[in-house]
Amino acid sequence: MLDSFYYLAGSPGPSGFGSKSTAEQVTASSPLPLPSLTAIITGATSGIGAETARVLAKRGVRLILPSRNLKAAEETKSRILSECSDSQIIVMPLDLSSLSSVTNFVHQFQSLNLPLNLLINNAGKFSHEHAISEDGIEMTFATNYLGHFLLTKLLVNTMVETAKETGVEGRIVNVSSSIHGWFSGDMIKYLGQISRNKRNYDATRAYALSKLANVLHTHELARRLKQMEANVTVNCVHPGIVRTRLTRDREGFITDLVFFMASKLLKTIPQAAATTCYVATSPRLSHVTGKYFSDCNEASPSKLAASPTAAARLWSTSEIMVNSKSKLVFDPNNGLE
Repeated sequence: MLDSFYYLAGSPGPSGFGSKSTAEQVTASSPLPLPSLTAIITGATSGIGAETARVLAKRGVRLILPSRNLKAAEETKSRILSECSDSQIIVMPLDLSSLSSVTNFVHQFQSLNLPLNLLINNAGKFSHEHAISEDGIEMTFATNYLGHFLLTKLLVNTMVETAKETGVEGRIVNVSSSIHGWFSGDMIKYLGQISRNKRNYDATRAYALSKLANVLHTHELARRLKQMEANVTVNCVHPGIVRTRLTRDREGFITDLVFFMASKLLKTIPQAAATTCYVATSPRLSHVTGKYFSDCNEASPSKLAASPTAAARLWSTSEIMVNSKSKLVFDPNNGLE
């Protein structure tokens, strides 16, 4: 109850920020050398990702904006340049649901010989209809988690080398959701079921699974980076529930009243981007890794999300999925389930 009051009031936590803080506010006084940094931000064509990109560009960060929709990405670039004319922004093609597209993007990025300080895995989708990726994986999981897993895997050495050469800590931010706590049961078994057919598909459960995977990925990657003694951290964030056009697409007094009351719990997009920007840039989080943040402060994920066993199992399965023909991964005879 007290937590709900603090949330509604926007009371700052130990970080000095809270649910009402905006991305511009949390980056306003960062002493990090932001103008010397290079960031890749997925899902930056709208919403939280676009605001994250705008604010980091305003602070001088060079941006790489990968997108499946290049027209939308170019429009985002133009909007940012209209506000920050000196910004360095590169648009590149990337479809996170396709493992070959992820690999091609990384090859193209590496050909630019640029450093990489920040990797913000922000892109996400909620698939109301059941769909399978070209690699044989349920589409929500493929886009929200597996594509980012491979992207991070292929870029992490570049980040480690950049940190070593510059002395500036590299940071990976995985955008998850508190909805990760809605999933219970055997992750791999359920993924196998919905990757084979739509009989057991539930859109909300599939989304929760992908967001749980983001948190588990964060924990296991943090452990591995520590073992490497790399100057790169990885944390995940819950951005909050964001105001969308949904509230403007309903009519009627009762519905309007419900959405008006619910709106008190929702964030604006600048507020929703705050935690991502805080975790990506705050000097308070130097060497902080493997943590889960909400409202710009450390929070506790679900019990399953905190399981080292579940994290290690997901990692092993993910390695198989990105290194094999995924359509064979969930063969009932191969023992993965």
